[in-house]
Amino acid sequence: MLDKRLWSPKVPFDPGRCPFFYGWVIVVVGTVGIIFSIPGQTMGFSVFTDILMRELGLTRVELSLAYCVGTVMSGLTLPYLGRVFDRVGARRMLVYAALATGTVLFYLSQVRRLSDLLQAWVGEWVSATVIAFGVILIGFYLIRASAQGVLTLASRNAIGKWFDYRRGIALSLSGVVTAFAFSAAPRGLDLLVARFGWDGAWMLLGGLTLTVMAGAAWLLVRDNPEECGLRMDGDASLGNRGKAHVDSVMHHDFTRGEAVRTWAFWMFNLSFVFISFHSTSFTFHIESIGAEAGRARSEVFGYFVPMSFVSVLTNLVCGWWSSRTRLKLHLAVMNVGSLIGVLGLVYLDKPLGVWAFILGNGLAGGFFVALSGMVWPRFYGRRWLGAISGLGMASMVVASGVGPLSFSLSLRLMNSYGPMIWLAGLVPLGLLIGSFWADNPQRKFMKEDG
Repeated sequence: MLDKRLWSPKVPFDPGRCPFFYGWVIVVVGTVGIIFSIPGQTMGFSVFTDILMRELGLTRVELSLAYCVGTVMSGLTLPYLGRVFDRVGARRMLVYAALATGTVLFYLSQVRRLSDLLQAWVGEWVSATVIAFGVILIGFYLIRASAQGVLTLASRNAIGKWFDYRRGIALSLSGVVTAFAFSAAPRGLDLLVARFGWDGAWMLLGGLTLTVMAGAAWLLVRDNPEECGLRMDGDASLGNRGKAHVDSVMHHDFTRGEAVRTWAFWMFNLSFVFISFHSTSFTFHIESIGAEAGRARSEVFGYFVPMSFVSVLTNLVCGWWSSRTRLKLHLAVMNVGSLIGVLGLVYLDKPLGVWAFILGNGLAGGFFVALSGMVWPRFYGRRWLGAISGLGMASMVVASGVGPLSFSLSLRLMNSYGPMIWLAGLVPLGLLIGSFWADNPQRKFMKEDG
C-alpha cells in the first residue's frame, strides 16, 4: 500500500493543477537525465581513457577490449530493460537508473584500489593485467547499462510520451541543451579531474546523481499525461494538429515483433547504429587520431565546440521540420552528414578535412538527437515504446563498444586508423540509398482507416 502511494501520480503534488502544460517540466527533467548519463557515454570516458591505461597498467587495445565486452554485455540486457520500462513506467525507471548510475560511479572511483587489493589476495595465481581487465570490464558493463542505456532511454521516452504534434520541438529544445552539455563535457570533466583527481571526480558525479537526479525524477516525473487527467501536447495545441503532415498521425500501436518486420525500423536503427559506432570510435581515440593527423591535443578537443553549434542548429531545423514532412527525408540528410564526417576524419590533416569533420558530424549528430527520440513513437506508437526503443538502444550500445576496439585494432595491425575509417565510410553510403524507401509503416493503416 505504501509503495502504491509512493508512486501515485498525485504524490507529492498533482500535475493536473499546473497553470501550464506539465509536459514542459518532463522535457526539463528528461534533458537533465540525458546530461547525467554523460559519465556513461564515450564523450565522458574520453577524458579517462589515458588515465585508466596508466592507473591500471593496461594497453590501449586491452582497455578498448574491456570497453567493447562490457558495452556489448550491457547492450544485450537492454531489450529486457526496455520491456521493464513498459511495465513500470518512466518515473520508476528514471529513479532506478539514477540510483544505479550513482552507485556505479562510486565503484569506478575505486577500480585502482580494487585491482591492487585483488592483486594482493590472488596475485600468485592471476596476473595483474587480468585482474585490472576484469575490474574495469565490470565497471564498463554497469555504467554503460545504467547510464548510456537505461537513463538515456527512459529520459527520451519520457519526453516522447507527453508530446505528439510538438514532439519534434520538445526533443529539439532538449537536444539544444544536451548538445552544449556534451560538447562541454570533456573540458568540464578535465577540470574536475584536475581539481579532485580522477577518482574524486567520479565520486562527486556519483553523489550528485544519487541525490539530484534520483530526487528530481521521483519528485517531478509522471509516466504519461493521461494518468494526470491531461492530453498529449496540452489542449492549447489541439487546433494546430490539423497542420501536421499526414505521416505524423498514429493509427496503430506496433508490437516489437511487428516493428522489426518493417524496412523503416532497420534503416533508421542501422543509421543510428552507425553514428553510435563512428562517434564513439573517434571520440574514444580522439587524442591519438589527432596525433596521427599532426593535430595537438587541445586542438582536437576544441573541435567538439563548433561541432555542437552545428548540431544545435540542425537539431532545431529537424524539430521544426519534422511535423511538416516525412522523416525518411531527415534520415537521408543525416546519412549525408555521416558520410561527410567520415571523409573529414580521413583528411583530418588538411584544413578542408577539419571543416568536413566538424560540419558532417555536427549535421549527423543534430538529426540523430532529434530522430532517435522521435521516430519510434511516431512510427510505432506508445504502447510498446520501451520494448521497441530498448532494442534500438541495445543495437547502438553494442556498436558503441565494437567501434573503439575496431579502431584500436586498425592502429595495432596496420599502424593507422585510416583503413578502418575508409571501410566505415561504405556504411552511410548504403544507408543513404536505403533511406529513400524508409516510409512510415503507419501509412498502411491510414489507407485501411480511409
